[in-house]
Amino acid sequence: MKTEVEGSVRVDLLGGTLDLNPINMILPKVVTLNVATSLTAKVRIEDMDELDSIEIESKDYNSIHTFYKSDFTSKNFHSNFFGALSFVLQIISLFDLKKGLRVILQSDAPAGSGLGGSSAMGVTLYKALCQHHDQPLDRERAIRVVSGIEGRILNAGPAGYQDYYPALFGGILALIPEPGHIKVEQLYTEALAKIFDKNISLIYSGETRHSGINNWEVYKAFFDGNQATRHGLAVIAELSYKAYQSLVKKKYDQLLELIKKEGEERVKLFPGIVSTKMESLYNKLKLSHKDVGLKVCGAGGGGCFLLIHKDVQVSEVENEVNALDMKLLPLSILPPLP
Repeated sequence: MKTEVEGSVRVDLLGGTLDLNPINMILPKVVTLNVATSLTAKVRIEDMDELDSIEIESKDYNSIHTFYKSDFTSKNFHSNFFGALSFVLQIISLFDLKKGLRVILQSDAPAGSGLGGSSAMGVTLYKALCQHHDQPLDRERAIRVVSGIEGRILNAGPAGYQDYYPALFGGILALIPEPGHIKVEQLYTEALAKIFDKNISLIYSGETRHSGINNWEVYKAFFDGNQATRHGLAVIAELSYKAYQSLVKKKYDQLLELIKKEGEERVKLFPGIVSTKMESLYNKLKLSHKDVGLKVCGAGGGGCFLLIHKDVQVSEVENEVNALDMKLLPLSILPPLP
């Protein structure tokens, strides 16, 4: 038996960092907006004759490792026994395996890109395992379980929840926190998807960033009562809510400017998240196109960033990106999943 599943990697638009508990309950009118892209996490599961064997193949790292069901012990899961594959194997261990498995993984998201690639892979793997074992998928439970495992492994303080949703819901999402629940509102329209295609580019700088570390510094400062941090997050929340309202009312012309402003506020919260290469591209295009904007992906900065260019041809953007040894990534918005 073979099962194949893909799940979108997200691009965050506005409201990253607001998806941290309990900041999301403290600030008013919190909403996080993101999109499901054509960049995907891919999972293939095949049954194996050897009942106890679990083979993990990573296409990205050109590696194959074999483990056994007998390895699934609390001691091993709380140590470095599984190495970088602990996240994958802890998800697999949640299922009652009747046969051996071969699991093949591949991601379109560059490592450290700030696109939440590992989170998308985690929930996509969970979904694939549900299908392979003929179990119904409870999307909310999948997100709770996978985020809990990832948070334990990262061991770097509280983690946001936004990365998991696009892989399971698709489309253009508003994530609205309620006590004990995240309301998912689907805002996808073909007209909006076309605006993204024409006016926003996703660029990989080639630089690896660690959003979690920056997130922790902001989280700590927020609860230490740092007024600059609290003010900055409040401004981001206000911009995110305005963007949400513009999407609900289908006033799409307002969205691009709000994304640009959110990017500017985020730089104040996370000094240094705009690298020299990113800044060089922005400054070059800004000379002839005053409406260009830049928004770093990931709540605390990542290797990818959005370039908002209402009046700039994509071909011109690509030429400048290539000149700086960066890479223009495909940014097509996928429709909602059933």
